[in-house]
Amino acid sequence: MTEQMPVLPKIVTARLSRLAKVAFATILILNFYVNSSLAADPFRVKEPRKIGDKTEAAFKTIFEQGNYQAAENQVQEALTKEVDEPLAYAMKASLAYTSQDWNTLETYSKKTLEIAQKLVSTDRLRGNLYSAVGHFLEGSVILQREGTLSGAPKALSRLREVYKCLDQAEAVSATDPELNLVKGYMDLMLAVNLPFSNPEQAIEKFEKNAAPQYLVDRGIALAYRDMKQYSQALDYVNRALKVTSENPELYYLKAQILREQGKKDKNTKLIQEAVDNFDKALSKKGFLPASVLKQIERERAKAAREVASASM
Repeated sequence: MTEQMPVLPKIVTARLSRLAKVAFATILILNFYVNSSLAADPFRVKEPRKIGDKTEAAFKTIFEQGNYQAAENQVQEALTKEVDEPLAYAMKASLAYTSQDWNTLETYSKKTLEIAQKLVSTDRLRGNLYSAVGHFLEGSVILQREGTLSGAPKALSRLREVYKCLDQAEAVSATDPELNLVKGYMDLMLAVNLPFSNPEQAIEKFEKNAAPQYLVDRGIALAYRDMKQYSQALDYVNRALKVTSENPELYYLKAQILREQGKKDKNTKLIQEAVDNFDKALSKKGFLPASVLKQIERERAKAAREVASASM
C-alpha cells in the first residue's frame, strides 16, 4: 500500500480533497450489517470483535433506514455509554461533516484518533485501523479550514500517517474484512483517479476480501459510475438495493447512474427513470442532511429539464 505514496504529491492538489471526502463515506459505512439480537461482529465469522449496542443501533438507523437525523441522538447516546469505541467518535465526526459543523468535526476527529490509539494495546488491528481513520479525518479538517491548495501539504502529511497505520493493521491480518472495507474504498478511489492504475484489480481485491456484501456492492457501483461504465454500476447498485431497499441514498446513486447512462445513449426513458429515482430519494427528506438534499434537488431539476427538452 505504501508504494502509492511517491505519486501522491503529483496529484494532491487535484485529488486529495476528493480522497478526503471518500473517507467520510467509508467511516459512515464501517459496520452496517448487524444482528439486532446478538450484537455480533458485522464483518468476521472467526474471532469476532464486539461493538457497543448503542453504536450498532445508530448504524442500523443510518443504513437500514438511511435516517441520518434519527441517528444523531443515537450516536450521542453511544458516546455517553460506549466511551472506548472509536467508531462512535468517527461517526460523530462524519455527521458533523455532513452538517458542515467544522468545530465539531475537529473535536471528534481528535477524539477518534485518541481513542483508537488507546485501543492499539488490546486490539492492534482495529486500533491501527481507526488511527488511520482519525488521521484521515484530521487531514479533512485541514482541507476544510485552509482549502485544497493551502492545506494540501499538511493534509498530505496526515495521509502518510493514514497509510502507515493501515500498513500496521494489515500486518496483523491482511485479509481482515473490516480493514479491507476501509482500505478497499480508498484503493478504489485512487485506482479510478490515478493515471496508469488498474481499477479492475482493485475491484477484484475489494470484492474478494471486504465485507459486508451490501457495502462492497455499493462501493463497486460508485467505482464503475466514476469509470463511466454505467451498466456495471447499475448492476451493483441494484444488488445493494436488494438488501436495503428503503435507503434513499441508494436511490440517489441509482438516479445518477441512470441519468449519465441516458445522456450517453441519448435515451430519454433512462433519464426519466433517473428522475423517478431522484423522487424516491426525496420522498424521505426528513432522513437526509440538508446539504445532501440540496444536491439531490439540483440534480433532479437538471434531469427533469433534460427530459422536457428532449420532448420538445
